[in-house]
Amino acid sequence: MDNPFLLNDPHAMGKDKSPQAVLEHVFGYQQFRGLQKQAIDTVMQGQDVLLLMPTGGGKSLCYQIPSLCRAGMGLVISPLIALMDDQVAALRQLGINAGALHSELDARETATIRRDLMNGSLDLLYISPERLLSDEMWRLLQKVQISLIAIDEAHCVSVWGHEFRPEYRLMTNLPSIFPSVPRIALTATADPTTKEDILTALAMKEAKVFQASFHRENLFIRSLPKQGETKQLLTILDKYQNDACIIYCGSRNKAERVAAMLVERGFVALAYHAGLSSLEKRGVLLRFRSGEPLIIVATIAFGMGIDRPDVRLVVHLDMPKGPEHYYQQIGRAGRDGDPAETVLLYGGEDIVKARYWVQQSTSTEEQKKIARSRLDMMVAFAETTHCRTQILLRCFGEELSHPCGHCDNCKYPVSLFNGTIAAQKVLSAVYRTGQRFGALHIINVLKGKKNNNIEHFQHDRLSLFGIGKDKTNQFWRAVIRQLMAKDALRQGIEHSNLFLNQEKALPLLKGEEQLYLREDIAQAEIEKTSSNQVQVTLTTEQQNLFDQLKAWRLSEAREQEVPPYIIFHDSVLREIAVSCPQTNQDLRCIKGLGDTKIQRYGDLLLRYTRNKNNV
Repeated sequence: MDNPFLLNDPHAMGKDKSPQAVLEHVFGYQQFRGLQKQAIDTVMQGQDVLLLMPTGGGKSLCYQIPSLCRAGMGLVISPLIALMDDQVAALRQLGINAGALHSELDARETATIRRDLMNGSLDLLYISPERLLSDEMWRLLQKVQISLIAIDEAHCVSVWGHEFRPEYRLMTNLPSIFPSVPRIALTATADPTTKEDILTALAMKEAKVFQASFHRENLFIRSLPKQGETKQLLTILDKYQNDACIIYCGSRNKAERVAAMLVERGFVALAYHAGLSSLEKRGVLLRFRSGEPLIIVATIAFGMGIDRPDVRLVVHLDMPKGPEHYYQQIGRAGRDGDPAETVLLYGGEDIVKARYWVQQSTSTEEQKKIARSRLDMMVAFAETTHCRTQILLRCFGEELSHPCGHCDNCKYPVSLFNGTIAAQKVLSAVYRTGQRFGALHIINVLKGKKNNNIEHFQHDRLSLFGIGKDKTNQFWRAVIRQLMAKDALRQGIEHSNLFLNQEKALPLLKGEEQLYLREDIAQAEIEKTSSNQVQVTLTTEQQNLFDQLKAWRLSEAREQEVPPYIIFHDSVLREIAVSCPQTNQDLRCIKGLGDTKIQRYGDLLLRYTRNKNNV
């Protein structure tokens, strides 16, 4: 349908204007952040750009502003309908004539967008790569003046990327079809291998590459060995009863099972995975985007295109495939810049299974080699006693010169101990029992605990029976897990039996190598390791105004049928509550309030701030 909020002459707005003027008057910001100005200036000069910038860093402005300044229409290639719809809704709030062409549009909206496209009044068009590659769309777009081409989520073009989409690699002919049109490829996650592949696959070897720091200072990052997954998860979630959270699982069945368990315990939780119907997926996304406190328990199908800014917690219950997957997923937390928390719960079995599935894949040997390398990076990240942020950033070719101060290891350092003898005891027990039994049986042998199995196989007669009785079960589980992480111990997928990887186990057994292990944090310590970052503290009066503004925003969002964060982020409402503007000029000092939003909402906002005690 026609958008009632567009300015009278939306296409004229921003054209022939400077990027700085558009930034101030349209988007409501006084200064560019980080690499935004360099990237925008390069595109304005007609050059290609590859921009690597973390989630929440303001990537979208780097193609939206040039689209409004250069003659013609900005063409944005985007992989997900939800992502396109959110971007279009947000731009229309700013008075920009934006549209998206995808399969879920009704006929009237499609006709409106095609009409605006042909008469030159569309500022930005979002389109999926599949739709773009149709012959009809090629012919249509060649009749239109294109100001730039943005390729969002550009890691999808790489066979090494975590969301590879073959259709992205068919876009190498864009320069020949749209000569002299600058391209900007954008992604929040690309290691050096993926970055080079993006440049090659898109034929952008001459592009200027801008890479911002991937350091997300508002994220508290921690990793915990599993010591009772359900209990640990419930303890973590207890602090986030009224927040949006995402829990990632390695399988559809587990996502369904965890969601059901949380519902039974009184949480509002929904499962999301590729096995759901389109209607079911849409229903989950609509609830998530509505702004209600909600836990999504999902597979990696719930990834790109999740723009909700106020996700306060992301938990992984299974080992991610590599740093790119992990960084993309924790990037869903704290997009608004407020403190958020990420937790990886992992166990030895998770590591073994992940390695097994890499080996069993139909990938080429080269692809398997890279997949193993990335998985090993994740294992090193999980087990490290050093700054986790430094380890994570190193995976993306970035060196942080100092410990981050906002991960569990920085705040609560973990001790190392010489675990060589303990490792030898475990490896010997596994070998002497025939490499046929699981972790519990091995621990019982080490602890000297008799049961039917122990007596049946006469393992109580082994010389090493009971040599580890001075240590707890948790201690021996930690040793076994860390031996799995180091690939000295492996586990059968079907029977869960432990067996030695002799290449790495024999040097330990012979005393040719020393092994230092981390002392696990006990379950009782889990509360202490949570983030102590806090949001801006509001006075009682400010909090009251903030709550009123959020209630108004929710009502307005429902009336417009858009997510609340499309109208205003919490950070904008919080700044209004603190500064309490009294005039339109005061509103112009609020970050994120441009001319159109002040024109549209200014009087309503001022009604609250002028009468904050009587509304």
